[in-house]
Amino acid sequence: MIPTAIISHPDCALHDTGSYHPERAERTQVVVDALQRFFTGNELLWLEAEPAALKWIETVHDAAYVRQVEEVCLRGESVLDRGDTQVCEDSFAVARLAVGAGLMAVDVVMQGRAKNAFSVMRPPGHHAERAEAMGFCLFNNIAIAARYAQQRYGLSRVAIIDIDVHHGNGTQSAFYRDPTVFFVSFHQYPFYPGTGMKREIGDGPGEGFTLNIPLVAGASYAEYLSDWQTQVLPALQRFSPELILLSTGFDAHVDDPLANLNLNDADYHELTRLINDFALQSCDGRLVSIMEGGYSLDALARASICHVRALCNGK
Repeated sequence: MIPTAIISHPDCALHDTGSYHPERAERTQVVVDALQRFFTGNELLWLEAEPAALKWIETVHDAAYVRQVEEVCLRGESVLDRGDTQVCEDSFAVARLAVGAGLMAVDVVMQGRAKNAFSVMRPPGHHAERAEAMGFCLFNNIAIAARYAQQRYGLSRVAIIDIDVHHGNGTQSAFYRDPTVFFVSFHQYPFYPGTGMKREIGDGPGEGFTLNIPLVAGASYAEYLSDWQTQVLPALQRFSPELILLSTGFDAHVDDPLANLNLNDADYHELTRLINDFALQSCDGRLVSIMEGGYSLDALARASICHVRALCNGK
């Protein structure tokens, strides 16, 4: 049996965001603990992340910005952006590990060592812009993974599906004029960061390769399923990706304290199953999931088990 790879690193805990910050060290640990308790056979391949080379980070971010992040962290400053992206001396190194986990996930899937992979790392990444940190994010882990897959493995069509409750503005902007990456985002709207309107469809050569699914507060899995069947799946089928990357935010959960969508544990299993089914049909199951948000520790642990069950079983 080909396993599902789980990639993490204990040094995630060194990224200290201070007291009472929702993006805290316990987030990755509760997921790792839950998966280790639930999966006791040979379903999972556990791997330890390695730091990404700066050249890969600079495929998405300006080199000057990368240096700025490093210098701010090494000086021991506590805030990187306008206030919500807290850092410490170790944050740059941990952020390189988070990027590296995404690259490792691409490697093990593309090389056939795992049928799919889940990166359980922090800080998250989908809000990070080319030269700006925001929304708890330093580097855009999933956007860098997409560029890595293209350059390392020669892929011409990569799809990114973002199911975090917040719109992945940084990921969208990275590929807004690029027809080789199809970006889909399910997100609460209007909500932070204020982007992700239906009319945002890409620009120039990338027009038609961005698909936003804004959801009103209180939306449930029924809305996700309808939009998947009527809008997302037909668009992805036309695009025919060679690899699917999934920004897996668990903050659309009904128990999450920072948002107002109503997915439950079973819904995360079903949503993952739909995406995994499409990956099996489109690209031999090549699917890489990268953890983004999720701020209720209990919900995060439960929903991550459901997510990985669907990755492992495909049903």
